Amino acid sequence: MKKQVREQLKQQLKADRQVVIAAFQADGKPEKLLRSLRHSVDGVLARAWQEAGLPPGTALVGVGGYGRGELFPYSDVDLLILLQQAPDAATQEKLEELVQLLWDLGLEIGHSIRTVDECLIESKADITVQTSLLEARLVCGNADLFAQLQQRYDAAMDPQAFFQAKTAEMRQRHAKYEDTAFSLEPNCKESPGGLRDLQVILWVAKAAGLANSWRTLATGGLITLTEARQLMEKERAFKDIRVRLHLHAGRREDRLVFDVQTAIAESLGLQATGSGPHMRRASEFLMQRYYWAAKTVTQLNTILLQNIEARLFPQDDVAVPINERFNEVNSLIDISADDTFEQYPSAMLEVFVLMTERPALKGMTSRATRALWHARFKIDAAFRQDPVNRALFLRIMQAPVGIIHALRRMNEMSILGRYLPNFRRIVGQMQHDLFHVYTVDQHILMVVRNMRRFTMSEHAHEYPFCSQLMADFSQSWLLYVAALFHDIAKGRGGDHSKLGVADATQFCQDHGLSEEDTELVAFLVENHLTMSQVAQKQDLSDPDVVQAFAKVVKDERHLTGLYLLTVADIRGTSPKVWNAWKGKLLEDLYKITLRVLGGEPHTADRELKNRQQEALATLRLYGLPPDAHLKLWQQLDVAYFLRHDASDIAWQTRSLYDKLDSKLPVVKCRLAPIGEGLQVAVYIPDQPDLFARICSYFDRKNFSILDAKIHTTKNGYALDTFLVTEQNFAKSYRDIISLIEHELGELLQSQTPLPPPGKGRLSRLSRTFPFQPTVDLRPDEKGQYYLLSVAANDRTGLLYAIANVLTKYRINLHTAKIMTLGERVEDVFLVDGPALNNARNQILLETDLLDALKV
Repeated sequence: MKKQVREQLKQQLKADRQVVIAAFQADGKPEKLLRSLRHSVDGVLARAWQEAGLPPGTALVGVGGYGRGELFPYSDVDLLILLQQAPDAATQEKLEELVQLLWDLGLEIGHSIRTVDECLIESKADITVQTSLLEARLVCGNADLFAQLQQRYDAAMDPQAFFQAKTAEMRQRHAKYEDTAFSLEPNCKESPGGLRDLQVILWVAKAAGLANSWRTLATGGLITLTEARQLMEKERAFKDIRVRLHLHAGRREDRLVFDVQTAIAESLGLQATGSGPHMRRASEFLMQRYYWAAKTVTQLNTILLQNIEARLFPQDDVAVPINERFNEVNSLIDISADDTFEQYPSAMLEVFVLMTERPALKGMTSRATRALWHARFKIDAAFRQDPVNRALFLRIMQAPVGIIHALRRMNEMSILGRYLPNFRRIVGQMQHDLFHVYTVDQHILMVVRNMRRFTMSEHAHEYPFCSQLMADFSQSWLLYVAALFHDIAKGRGGDHSKLGVADATQFCQDHGLSEEDTELVAFLVENHLTMSQVAQKQDLSDPDVVQAFAKVVKDERHLTGLYLLTVADIRGTSPKVWNAWKGKLLEDLYKITLRVLGGEPHTADRELKNRQQEALATLRLYGLPPDAHLKLWQQLDVAYFLRHDASDIAWQTRSLYDKLDSKLPVVKCRLAPIGEGLQVAVYIPDQPDLFARICSYFDRKNFSILDAKIHTTKNGYALDTFLVTEQNFAKSYRDIISLIEHELGELLQSQTPLPPPGKGRLSRLSRTFPFQPTVDLRPDEKGQYYLLSVAANDRTGLLYAIANVLTKYRINLHTAKIMTLGERVEDVFLVDGPALNNARNQILLETDLLDALKV
């Protein structure tokens, strides 16, 4: 091709693209943009094909999305060069020149060069190829050859096998995206409820010869005209979002990641409202719209695929009566008449009761699903006040099996949100707290699921202590009610725990729960954050802390319920948030508090004796001399024994009993007894910058410090213990243990100057939703120490930066509780030092800490 023509086509593509995008930005019509871009590329391809001079018995065919007649701004142009026979050398050369030309023009092409026979062979072997050919369209070239391909492709199509393959592929894709449309960063093309789910419907319908558009699906009786309009509306909305994602990124991008959500929302004309705690971001409005659309698509996708499956795999529908309203048909529940839900509105809850009571039922027929979907608007105030409906809802919550499946289906079909209007308000509501990875409604259902798993023997190995407690908890369904309401007031402004109490109390009273049960549910909703805050931020070795918590929970039933809800809640936020250390803190607090509630005095003397006796029993197993512990223990005070488990005391005593006067650092490391991470003990003559020096080592090695206990013996030695973790230590923990003991010992011996703390890099999520760092310094209740609380975006080197500031002010550190909540940290330090006795120094310390927390 002449250089002049090549440049002309390139400029034509560029000019067309600018005009099309400008038109879209003016009128906001995505279908027009997709068609216009395709027309532009069609014209350029036809001219390039003509210039290439290929033999007359060849054809250029658009496949995939381009074959369908749509082209997103940065999507590939999928092409099939169709040949009558394998190319000779001259044809091969022209083909290579054509492909190179298309790339030179700036087209992102995905191409294949095949004969008709080869197309059919590849189609049979690969469902992806078969699907792309289903939407093949002749761009230019030999029409007869293309017609031959279509005829033979149609003859070879097995609609039943194609349906099974595409639905299996869809299930695998859904699993990849955690089977939820409610991911906080969904893929608008691939996530459940997205564009791909809509395409699957049309593909299987077209392959079966049933329809090739939403309108023909309706005229063929597979969906109603209303449903067809809904699907067209949602498809248009998803296409609009995808177009804007491409244009915003300047490349192919289908993920609605946090970074771009605000820009996409504002391009759609959405704006933030309110201010302060009542502010709603533009991105929140966008995402709530997205989730509602995805929810509709998910529901109609289920109905349509069931209808298509019934056409492809006809069965003799033998209806076995369940009652006068429902039948069982092929292991599915069906309505006895089309107007069942209209005539008996209570049946909208009864159908879910029946599915919990009959586990053999696999779901609902498409007729029942559609009828329920359209009847949901009949759930109004009168419906909610009907005693029959209230009793049915309680039967769902009290069902021995199937509760989670029922609640999720009720949420998908908008039944749950209509029965509980305040739940409807949080459907699709995002949470910008840097550690929840689900929308509020999905988090709530996840917490209920976690609670249910405590009752199931097949999951008892996950959290055996929780399973044991749940087995002895009477009326465990009350915990599901508390879980359902614990975050229902999110996003209203104010304390959602207190606001949720009113909703939970009203629900319990409306549904006839006793005063005792109502009080329990309300207590759990109001205090669902209390136990984690005490366990992770306060000193559990302090008897006063435990006594104060015991006064809050009052009795064993409230304590057990709160413990189970707390574990289920933390596990339901994000896979990153839960760890064994948090589990141990909660379990320790539960057991200590239970003893206090049982009347056992929780005093420092009693706890000291218990731990020493248990540690001595362990030491005897090591075969040490009977007095091996005396020399070390004489140098330790009560605080040491109260802050360490008996197993830790025994391990450190065994490690140090013959090294107590060592002038060289002693570093010992072992697998943590909690089953996660490593314990590192350091014994060395005390020095002002010791904590910072140790933190600098762990920072350099990319270890995360989960906990630190700092102690100074009576003879002036530091005995510090750290719980650390690292992503890959489980694979080679023996080598890592040896490395830490050697390298950290050498570092502490060398006394080299401390390296300056690095600023580290924030995660993408933290950059998008920056968290304002806070520092709070206040005396503890006894006035003996100070509590230093620090909150900031997490990043590498953060703890070392804090330690550096503490070293500068010569602050003595006694304990450090390191709490990581997804992308945010909330660390609490117990400190003292002469500098803290001066108000001006306190202000300077807080200022320097805030500077250190900034990126």
